[in-house]
Amino acid sequence: MSSTTERARLLRLSRRRGGVTTRDATGAGIHRQVLTRLVREGALERIARGQYRLPHREVTEHHGLAVAAAAVPQGVICLLSALGFHGVGTQLPSEVWMAIDRRARRPTLAHPPLHIVRFGGRALTAGIETHRIEGRPVRVYGVGKTVADCFKYRNKIGLDVALEALREAWRARRVTIDELDLHARTCRVERVLRPYLEALVS
Repeated sequence: MSSTTERARLLRLSRRRGGVTTRDATGAGIHRQVLTRLVREGALERIARGQYRLPHREVTEHHGLAVAAAAVPQGVICLLSALGFHGVGTQLPSEVWMAIDRRARRPTLAHPPLHIVRFGGRALTAGIETHRIEGRPVRVYGVGKTVADCFKYRNKIGLDVALEALREAWRARRVTIDELDLHARTCRVERVLRPYLEALVS
């Protein structure tokens, strides 16, 4: 395949996906040197290690989540970053909070900085939603699962943050009692969450 054809295919791929990674290029049978040439020409710009996008592409408020998800496709946006994505609470984290499997290798990403939390079993796989951000699929825990996670990690993020998330999600009708019960069982925080939930609905 000629370099001109590879160049055109890679630019097409980048437009369709809202960006392209080294993995995308090699998976499509395109040599990684084509990426280097396109960056040198200004047809693509490098936004993180192994990640590229078309220059002057509009960046959304969740740009960091899209970059992190492309770098760590098996990770799930969680806790403070999930709250921010769903518009629940007042947290504005400077890092992207991401859950990975307990046995997974710790990812390295210069920008945005990652705050890695290790989940296992159903706590990792339950409650995942897939959203498209800047053309890329991003896995994010839903509101109910995120509230339960906040109670599980209350010593790390603060009980006040967990309570704010519960109050706001409930008042905005973003969760149901059944959802909260389900995810509280998954995260093993039924006893911790129940009194706060009872006080809220009474």
